[in-house]
Amino acid sequence: MALTSRMGELERAVMDELWSVDDDGWLTVREVHERLARSRDIAYTTVMTVMDRLSKKSLVRQQRDGRAYRYQAAASRGAMTADLMRGALEEFSERDRRGALVAFVGEASPEERAALREALAALESG
Repeated sequence: MALTSRMGELERAVMDELWSVDDDGWLTVREVHERLARSRDIAYTTVMTVMDRLSKKSLVRQQRDGRAYRYQAAASRGAMTADLMRGALEEFSERDRRGALVAFVGEASPEERAALREALAALESG
């Protein structure tokens, strides 16, 4: 999955709803609309359009369910965030990428640095 562009605010809100269900969870447009309508005035057709757009961007999976479709995030929030980070880093030389990574880690919280150490140790141990 290549995330080619940043998501807009409404696309992120839809993705947040899809990520809020369990790993095997699928939501219909109606279900996402009901969840979003709790905190904003939004038309059903707007949600349908956004979800269709996310499907065309391959950010969500679409599955027929009778006359409707159900949707599921194509990847976890972490995987999509990592894809964004890789995309941003690819625009720079290797030296610049190193500098960016060092700056990123330098601004990370102790908990984030611990998570990075654990992830690196797991990768190195195979």
